[in-house]
Amino acid sequence: MSAIIMSGIANLSLSRRGFLRGLAAGSFVLATGIRPARAQETRYGAEAMSGGLKDDPRIFLAIADDGTVSLLCHRAEMGQGVRTSWAMVVADELEAELARVKVLQAPGDEARFGNQNTDGSRSMRHHFQALRRIGAAARQMLEQEAAARWKVTVAEVRAERHEVVHAASGRRIGFGDLARAAALRPVPAADALVFKKPADFRYIGRDGVALVDNLDITTGKAVYGIDARIEGMAYAVIARPPVYGGRLRRFDAARALQVPGVLKVVPIEETPIPSAFQPLGGLAVIADNTYAAIKGRGLLDIEWDDGPNAGYDSARYREALEAASRQSGKVVRSNGDVDAALANADRRVEASYYIPHLAQAPMEPPTATARVTADLCEVWCSVQNQEAIRADLSKRFGLPLDKVIVNTLLLGGGFGRKSKPDFASEAAILSRAMDGRPVKLTFTREDDLHNGYLHTVSVARLEAALDAGGRPQAWLHRTVAPTIQSIFVPDAQQAGTFELAMGAVDMPFAIPNVRVENPPAPAHTRIGWFRSVSNIPHAFAIQSFVAELAAAAGRDPKDYLLELLGPDRVIDPASVSDQWLYGEDPKRYAYDTARLRGVIERVAAEAGWGRSLPQGHGLGIAAHRSFVSYAAVVVEAAVDAEGRLRIPRVDIAFDCGAVINPDRVRAQLEGAVIQGISLATEGEISFKAGRVVQGNFHDYPVTRIDGAPKQIRTHLLTPTGFDAPLGGVGEPGLPPVAPALCNAIYAATGKRIRSLPIRDQLG
Repeated sequence: MSAIIMSGIANLSLSRRGFLRGLAAGSFVLATGIRPARAQETRYGAEAMSGGLKDDPRIFLAIADDGTVSLLCHRAEMGQGVRTSWAMVVADELEAELARVKVLQAPGDEARFGNQNTDGSRSMRHHFQALRRIGAAARQMLEQEAAARWKVTVAEVRAERHEVVHAASGRRIGFGDLARAAALRPVPAADALVFKKPADFRYIGRDGVALVDNLDITTGKAVYGIDARIEGMAYAVIARPPVYGGRLRRFDAARALQVPGVLKVVPIEETPIPSAFQPLGGLAVIADNTYAAIKGRGLLDIEWDDGPNAGYDSARYREALEAASRQSGKVVRSNGDVDAALANADRRVEASYYIPHLAQAPMEPPTATARVTADLCEVWCSVQNQEAIRADLSKRFGLPLDKVIVNTLLLGGGFGRKSKPDFASEAAILSRAMDGRPVKLTFTREDDLHNGYLHTVSVARLEAALDAGGRPQAWLHRTVAPTIQSIFVPDAQQAGTFELAMGAVDMPFAIPNVRVENPPAPAHTRIGWFRSVSNIPHAFAIQSFVAELAAAAGRDPKDYLLELLGPDRVIDPASVSDQWLYGEDPKRYAYDTARLRGVIERVAAEAGWGRSLPQGHGLGIAAHRSFVSYAAVVVEAAVDAEGRLRIPRVDIAFDCGAVINPDRVRAQLEGAVIQGISLATEGEISFKAGRVVQGNFHDYPVTRIDGAPKQIRTHLLTPTGFDAPLGGVGEPGLPPVAPALCNAIYAATGKRIRSLPIRDQLG
């Protein structure tokens, strides 16, 4: 670590060796893991993840002699505030002062820390109870040690604000003075732990808790992936195949090598399709600085073999998807007799909805720094999925896992892109090519948009049969989109169970005849996870279609949406589809339509549904359940005579169960609204001759201030209790935004938007 030059990193990111040295120097480490008894063999939640759940306080918690509590956070911090939220939970159960809790970033080590993949809105959902156990165990051990010293019963003492207190005598002793001896005591068994009552929480569920790393972030001391500096490092960019599956046929690097600062041009072997998380290949330019590398890359003379996807064209592909949506597909849910109900309907309504490819486009493009020697590989990067890097580099260089060290730095946004660590592998390959000299690889914005893992392009066709009262008696939904599985499985064309269960097969409406089909769709580029994943197209199609049915029935769309939910009930997932449920136990996370009704009614009330609006204004509503949380959105849209869209206000109601850190939940909902608006109005990645057309934010814009909602109001529903299972937070706010916006535009103008982005469709 001595070779690392990173201001500000010492208090946030320690290597494993550094952390262990700190403990050896005098810190206190709790002993013995805590493992609740497992009631059944089938595993869900964190237990089902690779690496499983680790809640051993010896790994995560240390108390120094001065009382400083150090907490290791093994998830990636990308703006969601996980470090702060985790510290709040441990501080509360430990009865520590939050200001005296330091959060350190754990390096990548799945065997030691358990699953570290920061995706799926799982960081708090999977670890809340584990963090409580860690804090409660430490508190009880400290209390036991104090009671022994004072020769009183444990029942007579209690931890209070970083001290243990004996009320009868008025004696007090600090955590730091107890820590060493308390460490020798056995950790209480899981069933012996006593948790604080929620009424006694000082941090959990409270507003106004500052981010533990806010000062470093706002003063520029925080270290992101792109800030990494390693002594003696070189800098690189890569010219990658412009078409997925393409190959480097011929190159001449002579002119590039004449650029001052350019050190070397290195071919990288391409990975055959499907490429998974592996590099695409190409030609790397390594230089003394990134500018020289970019300039040298521009002078490369390259001839590509574009391969099998050279003909990928978005306009033609959309036509193919639409044609597929008019044909029967694989039946993935079937209730009743849809064909008979459609044939006998008083009225039939049908519509088709389209969403193009989308790019995550984080503000910080992918970047990684690596140093690879004969017996050690070390990487510094902003990544959501450290274990994938370690596994790949261990295999690639023939190194034991413990010789592959991944130092996780802050992420300047991720949205799913940085769970695919191809960029870290590329940096390591280049360091090896430089005989172990550290190499920092940077994606330019264009590299990111041209060589990403895009959100899938999709067409959804829906058809409904209405009775004389306008109530749907049949529901047919064909969802067509290239699958994420195509990056792993050759010629995969059917959606995965996990994709279909993101809003399509788990559609909750009380309709007697329902069929969901999945026609095949070949992939021609890398398809990857994107914030909210398949919930985006499914929510857009279904929630738009519900509003269309309401209009056909002459009903208020909010009332109609509530009516479709039918009587409040808990839906057994097995009754409608395969049982994929975000990896969670169906008994604990069954679909509760009352909770969806709750967010709809709340957001409608908060938004003043039905209020008088100026000419050209309209309200739209949409609701969706994803990542086992419930969200509903009301958008107020304003469209002027020239077709210019403004968004005066957005209300979003949210039910994720207990709210641990309200500020962070609101922040993520606000971010979801902004991103949802951005994608709906401007987001489109398109292809010509196999190549991505867009290159930077000038033609793949994100919403600017003048396009953002003037007001976003978040409404968190009353917690259901801290022992109830938590829902996800990071992703569920996004899916209802686009349909609510389009429904608002319809209310304002009478124009129905069925194809995203909206862009100039109102002009």
